[in-house]
Amino acid sequence: MKFKLIDQAKAAFPITRLCRLLGVSPSGYFAWKDRPASRRQQADLVLLAHARSAFALSNGTYGSPRMTRELQDNGFAVGRERSATQRSPACGAGGRRPPSRRPAARTGR
Repeated sequence: MKFKLIDQAKAAFPITRLCRLLGVSPSGYFAWKDRPASRRQQADLVLLAHARSAFALSNGTYGSPRMTRELQDNGFAVGRERSATQRSPACGAGGRRPPSRRPAARTGR
């Protein structure tokens, strides 16, 4: 998480200063930057693409139980927690709330 923050702020501040401020070494940052994505990260990207597609096809109505079932039907070994992570607002798929069913307040009593 610290390395990602450094990567985002490197345009505004020197990398060495950011590393010192966050308590990491510059060599550690550059090693992180040059490291290829792990298998889990690559699998998450594929899963995210499928989750976004299914979410868009459902007009934004699928919750985590339906999304989990959809991904499992497409051959992904995924549980409810992981599918819920894939449809979080940070991934571009926040859920829609249904309209309130509470009756409007009566006035003029």
